Amino acid sequence: MIQGHCDESELTPQGQAEALQVAQALAGIPFDGVWSSPLKRARKTAEIITCELQRALPTLPEPTYTDDLKEISLPLWEGIAFTEAEARYPEAYRQWRQDPVNFVMAIPKPGQAEGQTEDFYPIRSLYQQATRFWQTLLASHAGQTLLVVAHSAINRALISTAIGLGPEYFNQLNQANCGITVLNFANGWNSPVQVEAMNLTSHLGAPLPEMRRGHRGPRMLLVRHGETEWNRQGRFQGQIDVPLNDTGRAQGEKAADFLKAVPIDAAYTSFMARPRETAEIILKHHPGLRLQTVEDLREISHGEWEGLYEQDIENSYPGMLDQWQTAPATVQMPGGENLEQVWHRSVMAWKQIVAAHSDRDRVQTVLVVAHDAVNKALLCHVLGLGPEAFWRFKQGNGAVSVVDYPNGLESPPVLTTANITIHLSGSVLDKTAAGAL
Repeated sequence: MIQGHCDESELTPQGQAEALQVAQALAGIPFDGVWSSPLKRARKTAEIITCELQRALPTLPEPTYTDDLKEISLPLWEGIAFTEAEARYPEAYRQWRQDPVNFVMAIPKPGQAEGQTEDFYPIRSLYQQATRFWQTLLASHAGQTLLVVAHSAINRALISTAIGLGPEYFNQLNQANCGITVLNFANGWNSPVQVEAMNLTSHLGAPLPEMRRGHRGPRMLLVRHGETEWNRQGRFQGQIDVPLNDTGRAQGEKAADFLKAVPIDAAYTSFMARPRETAEIILKHHPGLRLQTVEDLREISHGEWEGLYEQDIENSYPGMLDQWQTAPATVQMPGGENLEQVWHRSVMAWKQIVAAHSDRDRVQTVLVVAHDAVNKALLCHVLGLGPEAFWRFKQGNGAVSVVDYPNGLESPPVLTTANITIHLSGSVLDKTAAGAL
């Protein structure tokens, strides 16, 4: 049933249990406040989470409710089944699924003669609502850790507006019931935003979110290699073939256990030692699969920076490290690559892998193990972002992300979940080594 602004549906017992599981997954995070949609299903979720968190954090205030977190308004559809909406409003339903930015409803004008309507664009309105929420919230809560409880569509709009995506990408983000997303704002609205994690659901029982109904294309599991000693030291490694350290091998084992119950049909990796060994550890639970190496999945070449620490780079190339950290698309690594080159080769390799596992008689699940820069490029590519957005996505050592292709390579990909690291530390926050990148 389509809910939207309708406030008649309430949490089921399962929904209440899931809210409690969210609270348990968030335990230990020092929240300064909670904001929620006032609709009953979100309000109850926020109340359960807040009550549980207050056991260890008694100073946490009760939730603040705002209409800017309400679910999308779908006035002609609320209270009916999706199948009925599709049958009664076929063109609008097609827009909803395929062209969200132009999704329009002809709404009767209040107080006007019968048959008089005005056009209402639900997705555009939702994105304006999300932007308004962020601007209001961030203006007065700098440096704080805040919990936001809302709904599927508005959460997608919140994530999109935070990282600079428009309504055309609305359907390319997945938000499951009680999924957890972590966004880091550097300095308020219009400042750089990092997606530390998106749509985490393993606290609910299954390791990965379910595929959407009707999914026929491949599911891509994107994993970053485990820690190396140079990651731990904050040393630029690039294409120097540094192996995993003991922590990295342990992270590989934890990733292997996390994905143990997930059927895998094919596996690919960079030829370099650190992702290859991580992939081999994961595949111990999937005997019979041949690990295929792909040259273009190699890490970015840092050129003359490789083997150096940040202070060494600042001393030898004054100001260039800050340029890399603030405007990465403008940097040509001395003797190495630029991000445009990384984008080109890694995306080309990715598309070839996706194409090889599209149009099959059943859904294929494909493991790809690569590197920090390569994985960031691929996650950005999925959402139409270029090298200027390089720092938008965090990739922890041993982290798992999932990209779904509902109808194969030619269909818009869906970022289903990003940077799962809870299997490594038990926390929804990424506690892996940041490395030098």
